[in-house]
Amino acid sequence: MGTAENGKTPQTDVSIVTNRTQKILGAPSLGVRDTVYQRGTPIERTIDYYAQDKQGNVWYMGEDALDLKNGHFVKAPDSWRGGVHGAQPGIIMPAHPSPSGGSYRQEYYPGHAMDQAHVLGSGGNVKTPAKTFHTTLTTVESSVLEPGLSEQKWYVRGVGEIKETVVKGNHEHFALSSLPR
Repeated sequence: MGTAENGKTPQTDVSIVTNRTQKILGAPSLGVRDTVYQRGTPIERTIDYYAQDKQGNVWYMGEDALDLKNGHFVKAPDSWRGGVHGAQPGIIMPAHPSPSGGSYRQEYYPGHAMDQAHVLGSGGNVKTPAKTFHTTLTTVESSVLEPGLSEQKWYVRGVGEIKETVVKGNHEHFALSSLPR
C-alpha cells in the first residue's frame, strides 16, 4: 500500500498480487490489482500482468484498465495485452540493470501506452514510511505520449516499486507505506 500526494488531495494506492494468471504471448502472467482511492472512494483500478523470464527480468505483459462509471468499473479503451493489436510487452524491472544508464521500453501499444525507462543507478538506500530499503534500482520514466511528464521511480527486487516522484510535470509523489505480513 502506498500514499500519493497529487498536490491537492491525498490518495491511497493499494496493490494486491492476485492468483489470477493469463497466458500472454505464451507466458503465464500474474495479475496485480491496483486500486487508487481518494477519501476512501475508489477512483481508478487496473489489473497489470507481469511475467518473469529465466534471466530474472520482470516483463510488463499487459493491463486491464478500468474506468469507474455509475459506481461500477468497466474496461477502458486503453487496456492492452502483448501480441494484440500491435501491443508488445516491455521490461518493468531488469534483472541486471546497466550501471552505465541503459534505457529500455516498458510497454508499447501505439497511441495508448509507450513508456520507457532510463537507469539512473542501482544499489542505493531509500527510506519510505514502510521501511528503509537497500539495493534499489533508480529509474527516470517517460512516454512520448506525455512529453511534459517524467517520473523518478525506485524499485526493489522481490517487492517492486517502492517510491515515485514526478520530476517534470505535475506534483505527484508516492511512497510505500506498508507491506503484507
